[in-house]
Amino acid sequence: MTAKKYQIKKWFPLFLMMAPGLIYLFINNYVPMAGLVVAFKNFNVVDGIFGSPWVGFKNFEYLLKDAFAITRNTLLYNMVFITLNTVLGIIFAIFICDVRNKKLKTVYQSAILLPFLMSIVIVSYITFAFFSADNGLMNNTILPALGKEPVAWYQEPKYWPVILVIVNCWKGVGYGCLIYISSITGIDPAFYEAAELDGASKWEQIKYITLPSIAPSIITLTLLNIGRIFYADFGLFYQVTQNSGQLYSTTNVIDTYVYRGLLQVGNIGMASAAGFYQSVIGFILVLTANMAVRRFSKENALF
Repeated sequence: MTAKKYQIKKWFPLFLMMAPGLIYLFINNYVPMAGLVVAFKNFNVVDGIFGSPWVGFKNFEYLLKDAFAITRNTLLYNMVFITLNTVLGIIFAIFICDVRNKKLKTVYQSAILLPFLMSIVIVSYITFAFFSADNGLMNNTILPALGKEPVAWYQEPKYWPVILVIVNCWKGVGYGCLIYISSITGIDPAFYEAAELDGASKWEQIKYITLPSIAPSIITLTLLNIGRIFYADFGLFYQVTQNSGQLYSTTNVIDTYVYRGLLQVGNIGMASAAGFYQSVIGFILVLTANMAVRRFSKENALF
C-alpha cells in the first residue's frame, strides 16, 4: 500500500463524518451566492433569476433615498450594543466566577442567560407592560411616585435610543457572558495564587491575569459582531417598538426600512440590493478590524 493510499484510508472516517456538515455548508451558504445577481436585475418569477432583465444599480436607488439616516441609526445602535454587551458581559462573568457557592453560581448563570433564550415577541410584551400609555408600570407606578406626568412612550422618539439599548443589553449580554465565564474558568488557578502571594489586589489580578487571558475570546466575539454591524436586530426595532410610525426617526434601521419597503413596493431586487450592500460593508469592516488587531496582537487575529 502506497503512502498516499494509506493516508486516505487513515483519514477516510473523519472525512466521512465531515461530509454532512460540509455539504450543508455548501448548499446553505455558497450556492445562494449566485442569487446576488438579483440585486442588479428587475426580478420576476416568470423569467427567473438569470432570465430577468438587468437594471444596473437602479435597485440601490431606493436604499440611497434615506441612506444616511438608516445607516447612521444602524451603525450607532450596533456600536453601542457591541461596546456595552462586551463590557457588561466581562464584568458579570468576573463577578459570577468569583462566587464560591456552586448552586448560586448556577442560578446566576441561568438567570443571565434566560433573557437571551426568550423570544423577541415575549420581550416586546414585557417592554409594553412597562411602557404602555394606559396600563404600563412606568405611567401608573414609577412616574407618579416621582411626581412626574405620564408619557406617551410609543409616540415620543427621544426616549427610544435609551430604551432599545437597555432592552438589547438585558436580552443579549448573557450570550457573551457565558463565553467569558468559560474562558475565565479555563485560567490556571496557580496564576491567581501566585499573584495573591505577591500581594496583588483583586483589580491587579483582573488587569494582569483575567483580561489578558480572555483577550482572544473578546477579540473573536468583537470581530464577529463587527461583521454584522450593518445587520440590525429586526425583532428589536420592529417588534419591541410596536412598529410605531412616530418612532421611525430614531428606530428605523436598514432591516426595518427594507421590510417596510417590501410591504409597500414588493420589489425583491431592492431587498437583494440591501442585502448585498450590508454584506459588502460588513466584509470590509471585518477585514479592517482584523488588520487593526494584527498590528497590535498578531496571534489574536482571526487570519
